[in-house]
Amino acid sequence: MIFQIFNGPSPTTAAQAVVTTGTAIKTLLQVKLGAAVPYGKIIEWGISFDGSAAATPIKCELLETGTVFATVTAHVNAGLVNLSDPDSGIDATTSIFSVGTAASGYTATAEGTITATRVFDAQLVAPTNQYAKQFPLGREPVIDVGTSMRIRVTAGAAVNALAYMTIEI
Repeated sequence: MIFQIFNGPSPTTAAQAVVTTGTAIKTLLQVKLGAAVPYGKIIEWGISFDGSAAATPIKCELLETGTVFATVTAHVNAGLVNLSDPDSGIDATTSIFSVGTAASGYTATAEGTITATRVFDAQLVAPTNQYAKQFPLGREPVIDVGTSMRIRVTAGAAVNALAYMTIEI
């Protein structure tokens, strides 16, 4: 199964929500697999910004922070979009992903005390631009159960961002 997860709640009558980057390091999206899932693969990730003027690029990272989790707004099932079988009836929040303020969610308010990371991609992206990466087959980063996968940014000046991960289970 393939899931797409954005850094905000699933849109209904309004457009997909954006999140301000701020000027300190900030996790925009965090993903934790459920205990019953042996592993997952990140097949794609991306980020875009709504800056209106060229300025200092924003540091963007796709990384694993081991078992250290940021404090986030918990995702819900509607935000964990099953791209491969939308009619499966699978509740992603109970069987595939762990959700909660220290699990899968978005817009971190605290980063936690990170002591080690595995960096899968890092880019400097202009605040007027966007970036997307699809990993080649066989070279996708693997997510282990119990680890924290994050998209995090550090900006020189606050702008709004949309970020996503596409994950194969």
